[in-house]
Formats: sequence, C-alpha cells, structure tokens
Amino acid sequence: MDKKKILIVDDEEDLRKMLKFRLEAVGFDITEAVDGQEGLDKARSTGPDLLILDLMLPKIDGYKVCRMLKFDEKYKHIPIIMFTARAENKDKQIGKEMGADTYITKPFEPEVLLAKIKELLD
Repeated sequence: MDKKKILIVDDEEDLRKMLKFRLEAVGFDITEAVDGQEGLDKARSTGPDLLILDLMLPKIDGYKVCRMLKFDEKYKHIPIIMFTARAENKDKQIGKEMGADTYITKPFEPEVLLAKIKELLD
C-alpha cells in the first residue's frame, strides 16, 4: 500500500518538526509548508491525501487557503484539519463555513489528532 501523503502548513517550526516526526513514525509521507501561499502551492502541486492547516499564517491565512482548495473541483476532496490555538466557537464556525473537515485546537493530544487523521483517510 502506498504511504498516505500529509501536508502540514504551519509557521511554527518546532510544531511542524514534532508532527512530522510523529506522523512519519506511523507510516505517513510528510510535506511541510511555512506559510499560506506555500501551503496552497504545495497542495496544488503534490496533491496530498490530507492537509493539517494552521489558521494564523503569514501571507495567506488558513481560512483562505481552506476556502481556495475546497471551492476548487480539483482539490475539494482533500480532507482539511484546521489546527489552531483559536478555540472560540466563532472560529470553529468560520472554519466549517470555509469547508474544513474538522477542527483541532492547540495544545492538542497527539492521539486525538492521529485518530482524526485515520478517520478522515478511511
């Protein structure tokens, strides 16, 4: 079976490295992006199986990246996990409206994230 590809879009390097390490350890192929523009470009060029997307990003915020992918026939099938420190219900609501498949707040439980990823990829 091919490894599932996950694109992590987050401007926090330590967090990206930790996620990459954990997800590669359980068999995922990880690509990283440090800002919204790079995330959008890599999502379009690499066609990941799933996106882990921070909200507060340089260049283009996570909401816009999510919307641009979800409103595009070519990419709307890619599950997107909004991954953010913003835990307010209104933030979650906006995330849903932009097409996010699920919403995980930081700090997070790695097991919860992993369970969500598996659920969305099944």
